[in-house]
Amino acid sequence: MRVFGETDIGAHRETNQDAFRSGVFENGDCWAVVCDGMGGVSGGQVASAVCVEKVSDAINRGYRNNMTVKTAQNLLNSAICAANASIFDEAQKDKTLSGMGTTVVAVMVIRGIAVIAHVGDSRAYLFGDSIKPVTKDHSLVQFLVDSGKITEDEAKIHPDRNIITRAVGILSFVDVDFDIIDVNEDNSILICTDGLNGAVEDSRILEVIKEYGENSPKKLIETAISSGGRDNITAVVLFSDNQGE
Repeated sequence: MRVFGETDIGAHRETNQDAFRSGVFENGDCWAVVCDGMGGVSGGQVASAVCVEKVSDAINRGYRNNMTVKTAQNLLNSAICAANASIFDEAQKDKTLSGMGTTVVAVMVIRGIAVIAHVGDSRAYLFGDSIKPVTKDHSLVQFLVDSGKITEDEAKIHPDRNIITRAVGILSFVDVDFDIIDVNEDNSILICTDGLNGAVEDSRILEVIKEYGENSPKKLIETAISSGGRDNITAVVLFSDNQGE
């Protein structure tokens, strides 16, 4: 597989509180981590940076050629929990960072199986001929949709659409959700912050990826900015070998 990513401050923010890292191992297995920080200008940057560093370092230290899906899931869970503890402890020591936290979506693709961990409203998508979200947002509007109180279309314009119900570092513990999906020669994975999917319709995201391939993260960001770019924007695409050329 091949991995390409970009991040941008957007059109209206003073700092970029998003962060990401990614990589490909010698045998073609790959990984990526995306975070969207919150909690003030400095707090959000600290939280997302700590989480990305902890998770990516754990993946690079813990990866093995023959590792199982369960081992990968345990690795990601331990890494995100360790990041949670570090962020929470730092906020207790430095009151200027009080309340900081971050979303996270992390993926490891091992022998054609993607192990996806997430907390918050940053997303993972599976795409090929069509595109669909794999993760379900930990957000107030998603709760309202699931409860039947608002529709998906109403959620897109709801005044509280930026409120998330789960984050890394806010509490002394964190629950991590996992999705396990097959990745074959006909599909690939996008992970992103809500600065992208909150500004660009899923159908348009797919169009851009198909048109621009390995350059699509940059083009997705440009598309989000042209649609307002109110937030920081990060997109990482993990292409199967025959896609994204």
